[in-house]
Amino acid sequence: MTDFDASRHTVVPARTFEDLRIGEVFNAPSRTVTDAHAAAFQTVSADNHPIHYDAVYARAHGHPAPVVHGLQVLAFTAPGATLFPQYIGDVFVAFAGLTAEFHHEVNAGDTLYPSLTVVGLEPGADQGVVTTHATVHNQRGDLVLSGEHRYILRLTPTAG
Repeated sequence: MTDFDASRHTVVPARTFEDLRIGEVFNAPSRTVTDAHAAAFQTVSADNHPIHYDAVYARAHGHPAPVVHGLQVLAFTAPGATLFPQYIGDVFVAFAGLTAEFHHEVNAGDTLYPSLTVVGLEPGADQGVVTTHATVHNQRGDLVLSGEHRYILRLTPTAG
């Protein structure tokens, strides 16, 4: 017999909706996008526009190289790319929605720095909505993507 308890094997201490604070930041590790990443995303997304894979086409249309797909850049803001879901895993209900704006193109070789900042906490009867401001900057400090994510979390039941 062992004293091991899988439920206590966590990456970070568990938190609740009530523990979150406006202004908290959840950074994702930096990622340098490669041609292999872009090719894998092209395969998964079935997006066959040559702007994403044809260097000659991209240059002929004013781009220094093929453009990394915007949805791929957006995917780097997934909550799971940060420790956010590790903190709130037991109270997570759903990813409710998102918005995104693309500000600068991304090319293979760019290093991206995704981040989520808590900007809204709306408690309800038994669930709350967490809104985060999502950003992605490149290695030059350019904001390449911004938007919002909304998640639904269970609230801690009050003693009654």
